Amino acid sequence: MSKAMSYEEAKERIQELRGFYSHLLVFVLGNSFLFVVNLLTSRGDWWFYWPLLGWGVGIVAHGSWVFWGRGLWGKSWEERKIRELMGDRAAEDDPTGP
Repeated sequence: MSKAMSYEEAKERIQELRGFYSHLLVFVLGNSFLFVVNLLTSRGDWWFYWPLLGWGVGIVAHGSWVFWGRGLWGKSWEERKIRELMGDRAAEDDPTGP
Protein backbone atom coordinates (compact mmCIF):
# COMPACT_ATOMS: atom_id res chain seq x y z
CA MET A 1 0.00 0.00 0.00
CA SER A 2 1.26 3.46 -0.89
CA LYS A 3 2.04 6.12 1.74
CA ALA A 4 0.51 8.82 -0.46
CA MET A 5 -3.03 9.85 0.43
CA SER A 6 -5.81 9.48 -2.03
CA TYR A 7 -7.88 12.54 -2.88
CA GLU A 8 -10.73 11.30 -0.70
CA GLU A 9 -8.43 10.69 2.28
CA ALA A 10 -6.85 14.14 1.89
CA LYS A 11 -10.29 15.75 1.67
CA GLU A 12 -11.41 13.89 4.81
CA ARG A 13 -8.27 15.01 6.65
CA ILE A 14 -8.84 18.64 5.64
CA GLN A 15 -12.42 18.43 6.94
CA GLU A 16 -11.15 17.08 10.27
CA LEU A 17 -8.62 19.92 10.55
CA ARG A 18 -11.21 22.52 9.58
CA GLY A 19 -13.60 21.14 12.18
CA PHE A 20 -10.97 21.37 14.91
CA TYR A 21 -9.88 24.91 13.99
CA SER A 22 -13.54 26.01 13.85
CA HIS A 23 -14.10 24.47 17.28
CA LEU A 24 -10.98 26.24 18.60
CA LEU A 25 -12.13 29.61 17.21
CA VAL A 26 -15.59 29.27 18.78
CA PHE A 27 -13.91 28.23 22.05
CA VAL A 28 -11.74 31.35 22.13
CA LEU A 29 -14.54 33.72 21.10
CA GLY A 30 -17.13 32.14 23.38
CA ASN A 31 -14.90 32.13 26.43
CA SER A 32 -13.73 35.68 25.75
CA PHE A 33 -17.38 36.72 25.71
CA LEU A 34 -18.03 34.86 28.98
CA PHE A 35 -15.01 36.55 30.56
CA VAL A 36 -16.29 40.00 29.58
CA VAL A 37 -19.79 39.18 30.88
CA ASN A 38 -18.26 37.94 34.14
CA LEU A 39 -16.09 41.06 34.41
CA LEU A 40 -19.05 43.41 33.84
CA THR A 41 -21.63 41.64 36.00
CA SER A 42 -19.84 40.18 39.00
CA ARG A 43 -16.29 41.40 39.42
CA GLY A 44 -15.55 39.70 42.73
CA ASP A 45 -17.17 36.37 41.88
CA TRP A 46 -15.21 34.66 39.09
CA TRP A 47 -17.21 31.92 37.41
CA PHE A 48 -16.05 32.17 33.77
CA TYR A 49 -13.31 29.60 34.33
CA TRP A 50 -15.82 26.76 34.92
CA PRO A 51 -17.13 26.73 31.35
CA LEU A 52 -13.56 27.42 30.19
CA LEU A 53 -12.39 24.31 32.02
CA GLY A 54 -15.20 22.05 30.79
CA TRP A 55 -15.01 23.25 27.21
CA GLY A 56 -11.21 23.07 27.39
CA VAL A 57 -11.44 19.34 28.10
CA GLY A 58 -13.51 19.02 24.92
CA ILE A 59 -10.96 21.02 22.92
CA VAL A 60 -8.09 18.87 24.18
CA ALA A 61 -10.01 15.68 23.36
CA HIS A 62 -10.90 16.96 19.89
CA GLY A 63 -7.32 18.06 19.20
CA SER A 64 -5.93 14.77 20.47
CA TRP A 65 -8.22 12.86 18.14
CA VAL A 66 -7.41 15.01 15.11
CA PHE A 67 -3.64 15.19 15.58
CA TRP A 68 -2.72 11.98 17.44
CA GLY A 69 -5.78 9.74 17.62
CA ARG A 70 -5.69 8.67 13.99
CA GLY A 71 -2.80 6.34 14.81
CA LEU A 72 -4.69 4.69 17.64
CA TRP A 73 -8.02 4.04 15.93
CA GLY A 74 -7.48 5.38 12.44
CA LYS A 75 -7.64 3.71 9.04
CA SER A 76 -4.58 1.54 9.61
CA TRP A 77 -6.08 0.21 12.85
CA GLU A 78 -9.37 -0.52 11.05
CA GLU A 79 -7.59 -2.34 8.25
CA ARG A 80 -5.46 -4.33 10.70
CA LYS A 81 -8.53 -5.38 12.72
CA ILE A 82 -10.41 -6.36 9.55
CA ARG A 83 -7.50 -8.55 8.44
CA GLU A 84 -7.28 -10.01 11.92
CA LEU A 85 -10.99 -10.80 12.08
CA MET A 86 -11.07 -12.12 8.54
CA GLY A 87 -8.11 -14.34 9.40
CA ASP A 88 -10.02 -15.68 12.40
CA ARG A 89 -13.07 -16.29 10.20
CA ALA A 90 -10.95 -18.02 7.59
CA ALA A 91 -9.49 -20.26 10.31
CA GLU A 92 -13.03 -21.11 11.53
CA ASP A 93 -14.16 -21.96 8.01
CA ASP A 94 -11.08 -24.10 7.29
CA PRO A 95 -12.12 -27.78 7.64
CA THR A 96 -8.47 -28.81 8.03
CA GLY A 97 -7.84 -26.39 10.90
CA PRO A 98 -7.10 -27.41 14.51
